[in-house]
Amino acid sequence: MEMLIGITAGILTSLSMLPQLIKVIKERDVQTLSPVMIVVLLAGVSLWVLYGFIKSEWPIILSNAFSVLVNTTLLFYYFIFKE
Repeated sequence: MEMLIGITAGILTSLSMLPQLIKVIKERDVQTLSPVMIVVLLAGVSLWVLYGFIKSEWPIILSNAFSVLVNTTLLFYYFIFKE
């Protein structure tokens, strides 16, 4: 049960920024995004990946690695689409 809760939490938090990324790609509008928030979040999930490797916990590694990918992509588009 503990593992199921952890996996579910990881999936939900990993997917949380995906709607924002899709919206940014569709609308090409990043006016309301905070690049500082994205960088802080990116630092946090990157540290979770490191922690996952230290603990050899694949659910932590995979869910947060996906978050790193989504947030890096979002930050990339921020700089592409900003005016």
